[in-house]
Amino acid sequence: MNYEDLKAKSKDELTKTLLDLKKDQMEMRFKHKGGQLDKTHEVRAMRRDIARVQTALNALAEVKAAKKETKKKTAKSDKAA
Repeated sequence: MNYEDLKAKSKDELTKTLLDLKKDQMEMRFKHKGGQLDKTHEVRAMRRDIARVQTALNALAEVKAAKKETKKKTAKSDKAA
């Protein structure tokens, strides 16, 4: 999973992707504890993919907050004028 691909997704798509990854992580964790997971390196990769999605979600939230703050400042300057 590439961060550049995630930046193009909407908030709803990112949220769905995050839920899917967390479900997969839980299944992988159970398999790992039960000794059924052959490719243990995938546990680390899964954690990193989850972190990438969370980073993309946080970036969207920051952009939204910045736009809101800009609108707020614009409204204040319009009232002052």
